[in-house]
Amino acid sequence: MARLAIEQEYSSSQDDVWKVLREFGGLDWMPGVESCEVEGEGIGAIRKITMGGNVVTERLEAFDDEARSLSYSIQQGPIPVRDYLATIAVSESQDGCLVKWTARFELPDGVPADGLIKGLEGAYGGALRALKKRLEG
Repeated sequence: MARLAIEQEYSSSQDDVWKVLREFGGLDWMPGVESCEVEGEGIGAIRKITMGGNVVTERLEAFDDEARSLSYSIQQGPIPVRDYLATIAVSESQDGCLVKWTARFELPDGVPADGLIKGLEGAYGGALRALKKRLEG
């Protein structure tokens, strides 16, 4: 099983950052997202994200407003992974808050983990930096 983890510190409050991240269909802050459509509500909701002409379908697997975390799985898309589960969590830090984005997944035979992990880390890191810029200027 492959794993990755990205963290980003924010001077913004936990509540301000979670207010953006908690919206399962609210990905207008994420670079490259052309559209995001959500079907359903709560656990089991499906979002279809269009990026660069590709569509990624994700399912909301867990949501905890109090703990400020959500988890989603990839159901379909161009990324060659199986059993993909990611979690985004916001926690308090000394100067504001910390966002941690983790994922675990299986790779098909012949797909090298290093390149895929680096690509996902770059995408998640870029997304969290874009969110920081949106919130903090």
